[in-house]
Amino acid sequence: MTPAVVPPVAARAPLGSTASVRDRLDRQRPRPALVKLYALLLGDAGVAGAPVRRRLGRLLWEAVPGLAALGGALLLLARALASPSTGWLTAAALAGLFLATTGAGVRRALRAAASQAAAPREQAELGALLLVTTLALVQATAGGADEPLLQPLVYLVVACLVTWLDRPIGLGLVALAMGLEAGGWWWQGAPAGERPAVFGHLGFLALFSLLYHAVLAGRLLASRRAEQAAVAHRLSEIERQAREYRLMAPGAPAGGAERVDRADRARQATIASVVEIETAVKGALTVAEAALRADTCAVFLLSDDDRELVLREVRSDSDAIAATPLPAGEGAIGCVVKARAPVRLHGDDVRAASYYVDGTRPGALLAVPLLDRRGGQLRGVLLADRLEARPFTEEDERVLEALAGEVLRAVASERLMGGMRSSRDEWEGFFQALERLNKATKLSDVLDATLAEARKLVPGACLGAVTLREGSGDAPEHAVARTWTAEGWRGEAPVEGHRFDGAGGSLVAAAVRLEASLPARDLSPARAVVFDPGTRLRGLESVKVVPLRAEPLREGDPAVLGTLVLGSTRAGVFDQDRVRQLEMVALQAGQALQRARLYEATERLATTDGLTGLTNHRTFQGRLDEHLSVSQRYGRPVSLILCDIDHFKSVNDTYGHPVGDLVLKGVARILAKEARATDVVARYGGEEFALVMPEADTAAALGVAERIRERVGQLVTETGRGPLQVTMSLGIATFPGDAADKAALVERADGCLYHAKRNGRNRCVTAASLPPTRRASA
Repeated sequence: MTPAVVPPVAARAPLGSTASVRDRLDRQRPRPALVKLYALLLGDAGVAGAPVRRRLGRLLWEAVPGLAALGGALLLLARALASPSTGWLTAAALAGLFLATTGAGVRRALRAAASQAAAPREQAELGALLLVTTLALVQATAGGADEPLLQPLVYLVVACLVTWLDRPIGLGLVALAMGLEAGGWWWQGAPAGERPAVFGHLGFLALFSLLYHAVLAGRLLASRRAEQAAVAHRLSEIERQAREYRLMAPGAPAGGAERVDRADRARQATIASVVEIETAVKGALTVAEAALRADTCAVFLLSDDDRELVLREVRSDSDAIAATPLPAGEGAIGCVVKARAPVRLHGDDVRAASYYVDGTRPGALLAVPLLDRRGGQLRGVLLADRLEARPFTEEDERVLEALAGEVLRAVASERLMGGMRSSRDEWEGFFQALERLNKATKLSDVLDATLAEARKLVPGACLGAVTLREGSGDAPEHAVARTWTAEGWRGEAPVEGHRFDGAGGSLVAAAVRLEASLPARDLSPARAVVFDPGTRLRGLESVKVVPLRAEPLREGDPAVLGTLVLGSTRAGVFDQDRVRQLEMVALQAGQALQRARLYEATERLATTDGLTGLTNHRTFQGRLDEHLSVSQRYGRPVSLILCDIDHFKSVNDTYGHPVGDLVLKGVARILAKEARATDVVARYGGEEFALVMPEADTAAALGVAERIRERVGQLVTETGRGPLQVTMSLGIATFPGDAADKAALVERADGCLYHAKRNGRNRCVTAASLPPTRRASA
């Protein structure tokens, strides 16, 4: 088919430009005088135009309630409603008041539904309308009687207004009611025979307005009772959770009954323990959801009788997760309870999950048991599922087992803390140390918290250090990860980062090898080899090296991760109780170290590409948003480079995917090496990569891109068919010069990359270098 020939279009000014608007205005004919007059009066900018009419209508509509209330008040003062000769006026006034009151009430209801608070003027108008309408109704139905039949209705309305409206407005409405009552009597000439009835009405109005205080007191009392009931329910819930976590024995009270103060302390300790465990469980589920990319992550705990599984915490987009207890022996989770081992299912092996009340069938399911290391008792199940049929791997299973261990360690830690709180009050500072270590998730925070809390337990402490074991075997290498010295102490201390061999017979190496605190008896630190022979500790009278233990995550992993070293200027400070406290701190520190390493590993899994080690696509998008936001705030450029390996498909077809993976890794190393420290290097997808360069203009980005292109061209990958070399094409766009937002920036850089691929490959193309037509279409 012959393509249609499109005739060239004459160039013209862009729509909306100043020149085009001026030209069109110049070509217009003068408007007639009648049109000008209409525009002056009724046009959008006229004195009586549509905007003015709309504003005037809103003003009149908002003034209707006030005008109706004022008219009703005047009619009441004139006793017009009680006059037999003005029956039509009575009906009209009542109808107008009822309509105005109803309209104001509907308007207030609509605003309340939109969560808009009532303004003082709106409260005053609605209250005045309701009050005047009630008074008019009473007057209209009086029938000439001295005591109207509906007079108590006025008292009730006044009491309600004072109760629910703001106090100044409510009191003002009470004064209005009393003024209308007294004004009507005075308008009739103040007859002496009506004086008792009038003063009685005024007294009842004042009396009923005091019901505000009674009603308010009742509301406050009800609020206090509701609050107390909520607190009692929360304490009951915490007690139940404490029994589920085995922090309390089944049937035991929350703190004993010997003494009230002891029970209060035990209750506070139980609340703190449950909250800490809830935090640990939520953190574990958050990590599991991010690391495993699961749709549902949940923790089910066994009931006291081990017959039911109770949902304790869940993270899921589905609202169909069962909140009621489930039988412990049914479904996929029941298999975990029976086998006391992990269960990994996918595809047709997954039947309808019992924990979905709507019968949802996940595409893949992974569940691991919560086995208490103390006695090996089963406490519950930690599970994750995916709706799509993408199976979980063995690595996913190990991650979930590690997180289950973190939950159990949190429970065990809180059990230990609860028991120690009930033993001696002087251990309060010690438990604060454990709490801080449990909250630390970064390696640097764990090291700082370990030294900060451990040195508080040692009188005269002037030296502290944490060493980490590197490698395995009988003689692993050790590194000083963190040191601390007291202010003013002039003794020698190891340097952070110092490494030493574990075969030198030092106290650190021996403590790691024997998994015991050393020295067992008093030893002069000046003569002892604590770290290595080249590091001598002088100015100390006592020293202690405590191993940092942690439960191995996998078979073959070391049980000791490092040591805690403390020195004091006092002799004999490391007695049995002190060493026991330090060992407990060291135990928590070891577990915190392991947890920090696990969190770092899972964070890397969630933010990096598994093949190249670069930032993944999702994290790249977030970092690009951050840099563009900073650029908009401070007016600094941000450049984006999109690059693609040329003819990569033929590499995979000719040499195989393993060789293609080697090429991708080699290119990724070049990108990471040539990029600046502040740049974001990411795998964009397939053989395509991306660089975000903050505070880099087009010239700077082009320089980096050319270096990358040259290094990639020099990269040689050895294969079974001989050496392999590839080339790369790169597209460059800069914000805000080339694009006004993120989407346009990515599109512009992609257009430059496409231009490079279409025009010979192995080249760098910037948005500024494109022809005008290409730049507009890109």
